[in-house]
Amino acid sequence: MHKFTALLSLALILSVFIAGVNTATKEEWKKRTIYQLLTDRFSVGGPNGHECNNLSNYCGGTFNGIKSQLDYIQGMGFDAIWISPVVENTDGGYHGYWAKDIYKINPRFGTEDDLRSLVDECHKRDIWVMVDVVYNHVGPVDTDYNQIKDFNKPEHYHTKCQVTNFQDTGNMEYCRLSNLPDLNQNHPEVYKTLSDWTVWLVEKFNLDGLRIDTVAFVNREFWSALKKETLEGRLKDIYVVGEVFDGRSDFINQYGSIIGGVLNYPMYYTVQNVYGRSESMYQIRARMNEQDAVFSDAGALGTFIDNHDNNRFLNIQSDWKLFMNALTYTVFGRGIPIIYYGSEQLFNGAHDPFNRETLWNKFNTKSEMYQFISKLVKTRRNFIDNIASSKQVERYVNDKLYAFTRGQVFVATTNVGSFRDQRMEFDVTYHDYAEGTTLCNIFFENDCVQVQNNKFHIVLNYGESKVFVPRK
Repeated sequence: MHKFTALLSLALILSVFIAGVNTATKEEWKKRTIYQLLTDRFSVGGPNGHECNNLSNYCGGTFNGIKSQLDYIQGMGFDAIWISPVVENTDGGYHGYWAKDIYKINPRFGTEDDLRSLVDECHKRDIWVMVDVVYNHVGPVDTDYNQIKDFNKPEHYHTKCQVTNFQDTGNMEYCRLSNLPDLNQNHPEVYKTLSDWTVWLVEKFNLDGLRIDTVAFVNREFWSALKKETLEGRLKDIYVVGEVFDGRSDFINQYGSIIGGVLNYPMYYTVQNVYGRSESMYQIRARMNEQDAVFSDAGALGTFIDNHDNNRFLNIQSDWKLFMNALTYTVFGRGIPIIYYGSEQLFNGAHDPFNRETLWNKFNTKSEMYQFISKLVKTRRNFIDNIASSKQVERYVNDKLYAFTRGQVFVATTNVGSFRDQRMEFDVTYHDYAEGTTLCNIFFENDCVQVQNNKFHIVLNYGESKVFVPRK
């Protein structure tokens, strides 16, 4: 493994001459709720858009399209967005993960001014912007590296071996994923270019955070160097959340402990099991206990139930009530919640590219799910100081029920689904509410319970979830 000592020294010297930038830290991001979108699929900018008949290529979404629908995003209470990579791509790179020139903005999405205008408008609304970035690979040019700006020499890349063993770290770090040319981050020119580009991107467009793609396919020495000298040093400890597509908590922590945050894929699989497949809710307890022992700060993990790499929840099963319960858990559970665009319109796409549907023509702010997500996210925001400073504490659990608190917010979920005429009842005796406290359901303000004799009674009908907050 190559050493980064000389590179770190160079980065330290360079950092002295870099202008300051106002970025957001991990602790600040814990108080945000993120709406994830793909620029090409979100909005074309007008009131109506064409149907896209080929989801494997560009459909037409733009930065200005996103800006035109910020009311739609803000109407659900979101105070952060994560957008797909913004750099110029090789042909067909609608998703942004096939870089051609990292210092150019993808003209299919707009101009530099358009991106900056989007960020400025977001900031006027107190919406933070996180941009997806890729350090592992470039676009599919085989070995014709002259097509790639800044990385145009064979020595900028690892050999042409293919990733075939996802349990072999060396194979993952030094071979090609899906035959995409694999950058050699240990090469001084590659390291410096990636570091300088990161600072340029964040400073030029005033970004608040970064989502990092394919983290486990890059060696940890690079991440340590980038974190220390670029993310912490030159960018004042900007928050990043990395993608480590793995269900093992100890494995993803190898990277999260370095860069600061990772997507919580282990909890994603647990949520899919208990809500999507109605397996025992005790799995949540087991996963929480496991992660308590593994992570030094599990609150910095990104939590989600849908994204662009996995089948949507409603594709795995079609019951809205189960989806609502999973969303309720995700918004109020430990971590930084991330909701994938289209969830509010009941999108149910399968694997890539069918989970990357176009949203234009479907901006229905009256839909039941839009209103439901809005209520969840706005409640989290209203109680965020209390929630962010409080642990997730289990209050009741059996195979079909999981209830917990975050500060003063009480959350009750079930996995029985709406297809069963089932009434779930239970007494909560383990809690921190004062005697006589009245708690009311955020979805139905007249549905209230009172703490009497140090307990209160919860009823869930037809697979519903409930969120209770103290009456003012």
